[in-house]
Amino acid sequence: MHAHAGMPMLFRTQSAAVHGIEAHLVDIEVDLTPARGEADSLTSITIVGLPDLAVRESRERIRAAVNNSAFFFPFHKTTINLAPADVRKEGASFDLPIALGVLGANGDLGAAEGLPDLLALGELSLDGRVRPIRGALPVALRARDVGIRSLLLPEENAAEAAFVAGVDVYPVATLRTAVELVAALRVGKAPTPLRVDEAKLLSESGTYDVDFREVRGQQAVKRALEVASAGSHNILLIGPPGSGKTMLAKRLPTILPPLEFEAALELTRIHSVAGLTGRSGLVTRLPFRAPHHTISNAGLVGGGSVPRPGEVSLAHHGVLFLDELPEFDRSVLEVLRQPLEDRRVTISRAAMTLTFPASFMLAAAMNPCPCGFYNDPVRECHCTPPQIQRYVGRVSGPLLDRIDIHVDVPAVRFKELSNSSAPEGETSAEVRARVVAARKRQVERFRGGHGFSNAQMTPRLIRRHCRLDADGEHLLEQAMTRQGLSARAYDRILKVSRTIADLAASDEICPQHVAEAVGYRSLDRTYWV
Repeated sequence: MHAHAGMPMLFRTQSAAVHGIEAHLVDIEVDLTPARGEADSLTSITIVGLPDLAVRESRERIRAAVNNSAFFFPFHKTTINLAPADVRKEGASFDLPIALGVLGANGDLGAAEGLPDLLALGELSLDGRVRPIRGALPVALRARDVGIRSLLLPEENAAEAAFVAGVDVYPVATLRTAVELVAALRVGKAPTPLRVDEAKLLSESGTYDVDFREVRGQQAVKRALEVASAGSHNILLIGPPGSGKTMLAKRLPTILPPLEFEAALELTRIHSVAGLTGRSGLVTRLPFRAPHHTISNAGLVGGGSVPRPGEVSLAHHGVLFLDELPEFDRSVLEVLRQPLEDRRVTISRAAMTLTFPASFMLAAAMNPCPCGFYNDPVRECHCTPPQIQRYVGRVSGPLLDRIDIHVDVPAVRFKELSNSSAPEGETSAEVRARVVAARKRQVERFRGGHGFSNAQMTPRLIRRHCRLDADGEHLLEQAMTRQGLSARAYDRILKVSRTIADLAASDEICPQHVAEAVGYRSLDRTYWV
């Protein structure tokens, strides 16, 4: 049955607009009115409801897709309303639901006046194929919250949405299959919705292509990275070129605790909005983001006219690695201070304010001076003290304040590189087991509180959980005086001491734990005090 002349037909479909990592429902109303004389061109299509350019351009895509899918695009004045009218609609993901609305108004989907229990998203090609979109997971979560049962999504995006319990996800490849699926759903003969095995995917999340065992030597630095991972402490690696700073940092995710399902879902939500999820759907590996030092403020923390998540949000639950730290623009590094403190980023625009999660571990690497060989026992440094001071001064004190561990990464000796008979180091799995055990102790300690790792302890929590005995106090006082450590280093040393004690499964912080923590601040006296 097609729309009869003189009888305007109205059809409603549902879709969603994604803002930040949240989705908002959009009702799509399609009205067909017969053309009246010359004033109405036979094919006039009007889209209202704050559409952007991509949505307005969809008129031509939808017309071609409908005709090329062996349907008949109506010769009527077509008005398409995207409600609520005050919410901006962006992108091409409304193509599929608008096309279904046009076909519904034209009578191709049966006699009903809408698709109330179904939500559709997808960009259409001119030949009727359905192309992938961004933000499928937030849309699925929103559909579940409002009680919409069925979700039609492009094949590439269906897997990530299928992880949401309580929503039936149906992948569609073409407009034709979407129409057939709607007809099947109408009569209760829907095919089996897509199902995914989350347990299997999460069990594969612990496998990485790299391993700590591959790094020769550098036992002290490996230990520092283990301590940093156990307490979620930010870490700065300082050493000459080629000493293995980047190689060590790339292996950090292999010793961090694996993602649990809820955390993986939250991470996938961010990556979905950025268009970075693969065909498996769920992001199960801990992210390791290493932006180039030419990155802009918006690239690092997020932004743009349509705010998108930046590198700090894409590194959520994982590692943000800044190589060649002094080469980053100072203003770019300054914007890192708030996300490091609040564990989230708020981006304000005239039209909206969006918040992205950004709970990451910061790892940074830098040369000790412009030439890279300051304090090197073999290579001679040609930099003057003012040059070194200027180079190191590019990294601001307030940012360094938020980095708990500074560790020296010396060049690896030839013997350690070439000695094939030397015993191999520990694997990442062995180190990770100790890190997970230390994190469990912290979860028990902060149960019911706001923190979940030692690095996030407030001064009040530090006083409560980081008490030292008389020997420890004396040792720390000596270190502060003799090494010229600043007051800002005092709390950092206590936090790191607590983590070292957790790795040793000790409830008390012993003098040897304090001594090791003091060693991770030795660079304070070398450079920036």
